[in-house]
Amino acid sequence: MDRRLDEYRRRRQRSLTKTTAGARDHGSSAAISPEHSDDVQAVAMAADPAGAPAITAASSFLSSPPFCLKESMTSLRRPAGRVSVDIRCVSRPPAVDTSYKTNVPRNANMAKLQAGYLFPEIARRRAAHLLKYPDAKIISLGIGDTTEPIPNVITNAMAERAHALSTIDGYSGYGAEQGEKKVRAAIAATYYADLGIEDSDIFVSDGAKCDISRLQVLFGSNVTIAVQDPSYPAYVDSSVIMGQTDLYEQDVQKYGNIEYMRCSPENGFFPDLSTVPRTDIIFFCSPNNPTGAAASRDQLNKLVKFAKDNGSIIVYDSAYAMYISDDSPKSIFEIPGAKEVAIETASFSKYAGFTGVRLGWTVVPKELLFSDGHPVAKDFNRIVCTCFNGASNIAQAGGLACLSPEGLKAMHDVVGFYKENTKIIVDTFTSLGFNVYGAKNAPYVWVHFPGRNSWDVFAEILEKANVVTTPGRGFGPGGEGFVRVSAFGHRENIIEAARRFKQLY
Repeated sequence: MDRRLDEYRRRRQRSLTKTTAGARDHGSSAAISPEHSDDVQAVAMAADPAGAPAITAASSFLSSPPFCLKESMTSLRRPAGRVSVDIRCVSRPPAVDTSYKTNVPRNANMAKLQAGYLFPEIARRRAAHLLKYPDAKIISLGIGDTTEPIPNVITNAMAERAHALSTIDGYSGYGAEQGEKKVRAAIAATYYADLGIEDSDIFVSDGAKCDISRLQVLFGSNVTIAVQDPSYPAYVDSSVIMGQTDLYEQDVQKYGNIEYMRCSPENGFFPDLSTVPRTDIIFFCSPNNPTGAAASRDQLNKLVKFAKDNGSIIVYDSAYAMYISDDSPKSIFEIPGAKEVAIETASFSKYAGFTGVRLGWTVVPKELLFSDGHPVAKDFNRIVCTCFNGASNIAQAGGLACLSPEGLKAMHDVVGFYKENTKIIVDTFTSLGFNVYGAKNAPYVWVHFPGRNSWDVFAEILEKANVVTTPGRGFGPGGEGFVRVSAFGHRENIIEAARRFKQLY
């Protein structure tokens, strides 16, 4: 062993001399190639029986050494025994970061966020899979993005409005921040008839997700919140960004100062409110994303009573209400007393395929008051007027067409198509022996993989079936052991994905 080490040192010195000279001649230095890392590790293991490399400036050595070790170290790959060896590696000084930095500190709340937002992270892993398997025919059933064309009755109205903008009579610039009056009136008449909601209670926007963040600005950083667990990640992430939470607690995989209301098959995906502490704000989505569960009338009565008893405000996300096919309420305002404790957000995204067009609305009843008696709607109106210039007039023309008799029928046809996709997915996993939830009132299938890490299941399905799903853990700790499969897809892709699932499981 000693002789081999002596020989290594002599050869290393010769290599260093040659490489340094070559670097001077060519104005650059040699770098270790990826395959050389094994050689470095071999030296490290020889140097330290515990496995810790006894190498000076290890990180700089690995990243940019001025010599190549591959040939010199071949004989040292598998030493007969581990011995303590003092090996000194010459390296260039680490590069100095010369980039300009301002004196503005980073928002500390941003540093609390864990990794990336769920869906961009899924997109990143999908892209990495394609780099590994460039010929893979990936089917995406992960992010809930619609795939079918927007009905002609709707796009024709948008095209007409767009063309009108090129005429003197048809041009319009800034509109009302709250939305065009005829659009607000049509929303009130279509979805809130006989519920006591007026068009002045409705704020037209560029989507429910954007309104959730505006509502967080409205509430500020000093409120406490509760969320369903699992739930749409925007509720939690926006709360973290606003400073409403404490640090992320790794042991329980939750943020401090958020009440996670567990929703599982055991409680019918509705939280046991008797165990939930009071919070200022309660985020509640029905039908739920990701579980697909729709709250019953009795359950929502309990939720409204709970909010009233505690003086809380419910932010009710009804983005999937049109998918409800039983007698579950489609709006929180179907529940008596809800106007005094609830705000409702909604969207055309999953009804008309407006995920790219961007159009939604939020209902803030006049009856909803802060603790000092000030109307919540007045403050939200100030937030909207400050942060938003109103939804696109072309998108609003499409929204108005959505609410025409022909548009409503077209949207129901689109929803029906996705619900047929849902049935194919449900039948597939049920035939394979899995417990499956949701689907009846939502475009999502919530599949249980007992005892398994949901990110591992996601990776397995992507690796072996080339299908993108969504790991349940991304929606909160209550989603562990589940995978969400979206029904948004072309029919042929849904059928092919079902075939691949059957082949895999």
